[in-house]
Amino acid sequence: MRKIAIVGSGQAGLLAAHALVKTGYDVTLYSDRTPEQWLNESKPTGTAARFDMALEFERELGLAFWEDAAPRGEGAHLTACAAPGNRLLTLAGRLERPFMAIDLRLQSHRWMLELEARGGKIVIEAVTVPRLDEIAAENDLTVVAAGRADLCRLFERDAARSVHADAQRNVVMMCVTGPKLGFDGVPLLPVKFNLFAGIGEAFWVPYHHKDVGPSWNCLFEAIPGGPLDRFQGAKSGEEIVAIAKDLVKELIPWDHDWFKTAELSDKHGWQNGRVVPTVRKPVGRLPSGRIVTPLGDTAMSLDPVGGQGANSGNKMARNLVECVVAHGERPFDADWMTRTFDRFYARHGGPTDRFNNLLLAGAPAGVFHLLFAQYGSDGRADNRSRQQALANAFVNNFNDPAQLTSVVEDVGRVRAFIRQKTGRPWPLALAAGGVGVGIAQVRQRLGLPPQHPAAPAQAVGALA
Repeated sequence: MRKIAIVGSGQAGLLAAHALVKTGYDVTLYSDRTPEQWLNESKPTGTAARFDMALEFERELGLAFWEDAAPRGEGAHLTACAAPGNRLLTLAGRLERPFMAIDLRLQSHRWMLELEARGGKIVIEAVTVPRLDEIAAENDLTVVAAGRADLCRLFERDAARSVHADAQRNVVMMCVTGPKLGFDGVPLLPVKFNLFAGIGEAFWVPYHHKDVGPSWNCLFEAIPGGPLDRFQGAKSGEEIVAIAKDLVKELIPWDHDWFKTAELSDKHGWQNGRVVPTVRKPVGRLPSGRIVTPLGDTAMSLDPVGGQGANSGNKMARNLVECVVAHGERPFDADWMTRTFDRFYARHGGPTDRFNNLLLAGAPAGVFHLLFAQYGSDGRADNRSRQQALANAFVNNFNDPAQLTSVVEDVGRVRAFIRQKTGRPWPLALAAGGVGVGIAQVRQRLGLPPQHPAAPAQAVGALA
């Protein structure tokens, strides 16, 4: 049995460890905390919303322990705002299969216990670079899945693949209980996006919390220095939630009644920081000259704006295991590490990174075209309209960014796509959406609600 070490007990590291044990490798996982410390003393490292393609890997490994208990997100509802308080347009799209977001602390706790029960070994220690060198000497392959902590510095930033040198958002995340699971006029349980041009984003994700169960994970993505950027200096989760309530009341008043009952789900259930979107080179060299390879956020750090971090980690773990198995008894050298990551990047990493960067950029021309052409979508399961088809296509790109990202990057291709989906020339599709958007703008100027598309009350009764 070939020996493989994995450093890090987050999602990507544990999935890779389980898959390699299942395939017959001698696996040792190094964790800086025990399962109980993960569960009771840690902050969640992210929201970890996963779409169907990523969830399928967990199901194959027999690790989908919460599918009957966790809320199933059925799609997305997006409100694009020209300015705070001005709801320009909405999109309500359905996924082909649901997404789920499981508290990572609950997940790591259970998956670590399960790994030992299935024959994997776990060592509890904080691995330093000298210790990593010793581990690499004892194993045929050493994988670093330690998030964005110090060990990621072993891996050089890939300048050709890293668009941004600085963080594009100040990010706040909070686990909250109180708000109901659903929204008036939305006939599905969505991730709810509020997008503000030049300011940032706020989004609410259905979430399975380790203590309170079905609840919400709420994020604010603030462009530094803007009106959403009010969390700097906050020192507790309670302070974070209080600031969020003020922001929602002021800038997102349509969600105020929904959010006003929010309370922190647990004392550790929040984060306040920033992420520099970075793709790193897949070979890290240790002082001895030995080499290690990265996985998950250590290899590719994504801003949370697209909800792609955990999805990317799952896909990367699957790719790594497939390449390990295919490599047989040959050495895991630098060429193999590079080919392995390049395989992932070509199929998943590149489209995911580009899609995330499109969202960070706001609404480039292709996205703008698509949003106007789909205006009229309301998210009903029986909606067979041209607009709904476009909205659904956009939302399903979150599951597999290779589906639509190259289309919305190119105005010519997105125009052809609009024609294909709607059966009408793209200028007519945009004009039809523009009429509805224009009427909503007039209503708001008159002090009236915009009356964006919404499902009848009976269609959302099950979620109320």
